[in-house]
Amino acid sequence: MKISDIKPEVYDMARRAEAKLSGRFREIDAVAEANTRKVMEAFQNHRVSDACFAGTTGYGYDDLGRETLDKIYAEVFGTEAALVRIQFVNGTHALTAAMFALAGPGQKILALTGTPYDTLRTAIGISGDAFGSLKFYGIGYGQVDLAPDGGPDYAAIAEAVKDETVAGVMIQRSRGYEDRKALSVGEIGRIVETVKAVNPAIHVMVDNCYGEFIETVEPGNVGADLVVGSLIKNPGGGIAPTGAYIAGRAELVERAAARLTTPGIGGECGSTLGNNRLLFQGLFMAPHIVAQALKTACFCAAMMDELGIESSPGALDERSDIIQMVKLGSPEKMKRFCLGIQAGAPVDSYVTPEPWAMPGYDCEVIMAAGAFIQGSSIELSADGPIREPYTVYMQGGLTYESGKLGIMMAVSAMLDGQ
Repeated sequence: MKISDIKPEVYDMARRAEAKLSGRFREIDAVAEANTRKVMEAFQNHRVSDACFAGTTGYGYDDLGRETLDKIYAEVFGTEAALVRIQFVNGTHALTAAMFALAGPGQKILALTGTPYDTLRTAIGISGDAFGSLKFYGIGYGQVDLAPDGGPDYAAIAEAVKDETVAGVMIQRSRGYEDRKALSVGEIGRIVETVKAVNPAIHVMVDNCYGEFIETVEPGNVGADLVVGSLIKNPGGGIAPTGAYIAGRAELVERAAARLTTPGIGGECGSTLGNNRLLFQGLFMAPHIVAQALKTACFCAAMMDELGIESSPGALDERSDIIQMVKLGSPEKMKRFCLGIQAGAPVDSYVTPEPWAMPGYDCEVIMAAGAFIQGSSIELSADGPIREPYTVYMQGGLTYESGKLGIMMAVSAMLDGQ
């Protein structure tokens, strides 16, 4: 299947879909402009120069670029300090390091937005008894489920944090593989206020994956103590080759750094191996790239409307992450959708996605991802667990034009399967 195979009727559907999105696209562009200004001001305030791109080897002492980028991330995300490192292998790794900064043995961490994302469950100890999990080190876990409307249950949160053993709480901003809505920064701020009103000493961590630059403010601006995300999602701008960030209160960031490396060394070491320029450039591009991904998601929702397929958020809805949930109802339809997304990719377009046992998941997962960076979720991709109700989660799109073509390929593949 190739781009040239897109059906004429799909082009007609695309024209109708775009016609109703013009106003929404202007709103997205306005946010991208405001966030670009914020990033550029941070670059100027911290005097980014060519010397920042040199990188280091070995221990990585006195890496000007690494230290400057930490300061820029702290400013952009509204926090005291930040740790931006290619040594984080993914977002789950960074989130685990951050959770170890929240609590110690005999204390407890509460998830305030229901069960965490699949890959965190082993790290916490919800699933299994892995050596080195939070459970292994005597850190307890509890959770507050979302309210029936899919939003935070503020009354239940206020009651749960009265537990004197609770030292930290975690908030998952995006929907993950769940039929729930992503949280706005305003909702996150209200959760922070609810927790701190009961016990100001409790540390609040936000899993910010998929949410960066969706709004003009970030969770650090509304009181979150730690904010965590992956560089191969939004803030890497499709350019960062790997890594993640932790931003927040200086003391907690240093605790997380000690978990990444070792106590006594923390964030002082960590060579950048010539990657600094890519991390700076990726952050510079991120507000624009996120806007492209959001436009792609809106277009996907509008195209699903054309097909009579339920998706969330709706084409004109406000968004708090880049994920588009499409309820397909069967494994076969998931495969057809992912086949089209893969066929519309610039890399590995000839590959047929098949479900497989992905590490960290309790069922087979299908993934379409023809990306320049392996596993990059800011590039157009679609994936989902092969389990009822057979929902696929689409995200990314480095350019709206290529993302649009990928969605059109997915629609054509689905029409072929009818």
